[in-house]
Amino acid sequence: MTRYTSATDEDRREMLARIGAGSIEELFAEIPASMRLDRPLALPDGRSEQEVFDHLGQLADRNRHTDREVTFLGAGMYDHYVPALIDSILSRSEFLTPYTPYQPEISQGGLQVMFEFQTAISELTGLPISNASLYEGPSSLPAAGYLAIQENARSRFVVSRGVHPHARETLETYARGFGATVVEAPLDEHGTTDPEQLSRLVDDQTAAVFLQQPNFLGTVEQMGDLSERAKRTGALLVCAVDPLTLGVLRPPGDFGVDVCIGEGQTLGNRLDFGGPSFGFFAAAERYIRKMPGRIAGETVDADGRRGFVLTLQTREQHIRREKATHNICTAQALNALAGVIYLSWLGRRGLVELGELMVRRTAYAREALGGLAAINPGPVVREFAVRVPDLDGLIVRARAAGVNPGYRLGRDYPEFGDGLLVAITERRTREQIDQLAELVGASAREQASV
Repeated sequence: MTRYTSATDEDRREMLARIGAGSIEELFAEIPASMRLDRPLALPDGRSEQEVFDHLGQLADRNRHTDREVTFLGAGMYDHYVPALIDSILSRSEFLTPYTPYQPEISQGGLQVMFEFQTAISELTGLPISNASLYEGPSSLPAAGYLAIQENARSRFVVSRGVHPHARETLETYARGFGATVVEAPLDEHGTTDPEQLSRLVDDQTAAVFLQQPNFLGTVEQMGDLSERAKRTGALLVCAVDPLTLGVLRPPGDFGVDVCIGEGQTLGNRLDFGGPSFGFFAAAERYIRKMPGRIAGETVDADGRRGFVLTLQTREQHIRREKATHNICTAQALNALAGVIYLSWLGRRGLVELGELMVRRTAYAREALGGLAAINPGPVVREFAVRVPDLDGLIVRARAAGVNPGYRLGRDYPEFGDGLLVAITERRTREQIDQLAELVGASAREQASV
C-alpha cells in the first residue's frame, strides 16, 4: 500500500528555508545526542483499514467487561442497568455536540437541561441549591473544601476514613494549594466513623468535616449523631452520597448538611472502564455565590414566555481568575444529561423500588456468604465488606469461572489485607450470588485440604 504523508519533501525544504535552517538535523541540533534515538522506530509495516479494525478488535477482546463477566466489583463505580432510552436521547445532534454556551440565552435547550438536572439533584439531596454538574465525584470534594475556607477563613479539614480513598487523595492534593491541612477520623470496629474520635479532632480551626453516606465500606453512617459532633465548632459539614441509595435513606438535607457532593455514574452512565461520568454539588442557599461551576435559572421573557438563563457562572472562563471558585472548566454536561434522563425514566417510585431491591439482594448475599467474618456488620444498602482467609485463591478461582468477586480492600486499607468489598446491584441475580457463594466455599475447602 502507498504511504500517506501530508508534507512532501518540497514542503519541508520550503519550511526549513523560511525559518533559516539548512536541514532537519540542524533544526534539532540543540537536543543533546544522549536524548536522541539513534535508530529508526521499531514500527511494523502499515496495514489496511480492515486489518487495523480486526487487530484493534482482538486487542479489545483482551479486556474483561460486565457483558462477559459477572461482576461484584463496586468501590465507587457500579454495574447498573442503563436503559436504551438514554442512548436514544443522548445521540440527538443538539445534545451530542454542545460545549459551553458563551451566548447562553441562545441555547435554551441546553439551559433547560441544566435547570432540570439541578432540580433533580436538589430533590434527591434535600438541599435547595444545585449547580449544573462538575467533572466527576472526587474533584467535587475539594471544591466543597474551598467553599468552606471562603466561608469561615479556617484552614483545617477533618475527613472520615470512610470517605472514598481517591476522593481523600484528591482533597489532600488540593489542600496543599489551599494552604490547608487534612486530618483523618478513623473508623470504629463496626466499620463506621468513630464518633468519639471525630469529636476529638474537630476544633475551632476546622473549616469542614467530610463524611460519606453510605461510606466506602458500604456502611450506613449514623448521620444525626455525626452531624452534631461535626458542626459543634462552626465547621461546615460536607457529605458525599451515592444518589441511588437516596430512595431508601434519608437525604443529607435532613441532617443539617451544608454541602452535598457525589459521583453520578450510577445515574444512567455505564462503567466505560472508569469514565467519563459526572459530579454533582448541592448546598444550602447561603452558599450560592461561593459554589463552583454554573447555575441555570428560570425566568420569563419580555412577552411573558418561560425561559432559562445562566444565573451564576463562577468558572474562571467567565470571571476574573482570582475570583473563580473552581479551576475545572468542563462540566461533563452530556453525562449529567444521562443522569437526569435516567431519573426521569426511573421516577420517584422507581427510585424507592430499586433501593429496596438492592437492600433485599444485598441481605441475601450477606446470608449466602455468612461463613465469612463481616468487617462492617451494621446496616448496608448495596455493598458490604468481608474477610476472606484465602483471598488470592478465591480471586484466581473466580476469575477462571468468569466472575469478579469484588474489590480488594487491602489496596487502600492495609488493616484489611484479607478484606473483600462486594457490591450487589439489580443486575446481580440470586443465581449469580449463589455462584459466588459456591466459589467462596470451594476456595475454603481447598485451603482446608492443604
